Amino acid sequence: MTLAIVSLVFQALLIVHCIKTGRNQIWIWVLALLSFAGVIAYVAAELIPDLLRSRTTQRTVRGVRKALDPQADLRRLQGQARVTGGVGDQQRYAEELLRQDLPREAITVYRNALRGLYQHDPNLMLGLARAQFANSDFTAARETLDELIRHNPEFKSPDGHLLYARTLEAEGQQDRALEEYRVLAGYFPGAEATVRYAQLLRAAGRSDEARGVLRALLEQAAVAPAHYRRNQESWLKLAEKELAG
Repeated sequence: MTLAIVSLVFQALLIVHCIKTGRNQIWIWVLALLSFAGVIAYVAAELIPDLLRSRTTQRTVRGVRKALDPQADLRRLQGQARVTGGVGDQQRYAEELLRQDLPREAITVYRNALRGLYQHDPNLMLGLARAQFANSDFTAARETLDELIRHNPEFKSPDGHLLYARTLEAEGQQDRALEEYRVLAGYFPGAEATVRYAQLLRAAGRSDEARGVLRALLEQAAVAPAHYRRNQESWLKLAEKELAG
């Protein structure tokens, strides 16, 4: 009796699903007349293929694969870079090396790519500076960014600007870093630059200014779109913590 009730419930739900999603009307008769067999057929033929095509499922599958073999993408990109030798493949390989926390190896790949027509490519130079920073080569990172701007004066990158401010801070050039953060806080698309600016202000003994910067950030975030608050949640929480401290 219980199985019969469960079967009827599933049949009814799937018939409603069939109608709402505009499936072939023959499925209504299959589900109504074939009981369990109809349910299994509908799930196998209609629901599972849809599920496998969904972005959420594909992201989940990729996540599982990455968890089981975290270096699979790295090996694949390494192979592509070796086979083609193309700059794009080398760049993707270097970016994956950085994601895998292998900055020294990424530096080597970026340097190999920065040749010939791509000797002063701004995106490659920015990638090299990121790798140098991740490798704690702060002065080298700043010098790479200086060279980037010298050869590409029209190139604009908020992330590159933030990296430049962070290299100055890491080098102990506090006043220059504060000025870069001040400018960044006015246009950077996220909250990170403003929070880092406030943190450095506090470290410089300018706590009142730091609190003012943080209050302004949180007031703006309160009226910002919900997606902004979701995307910046970790930085906004840090801003609240810094303000309360």
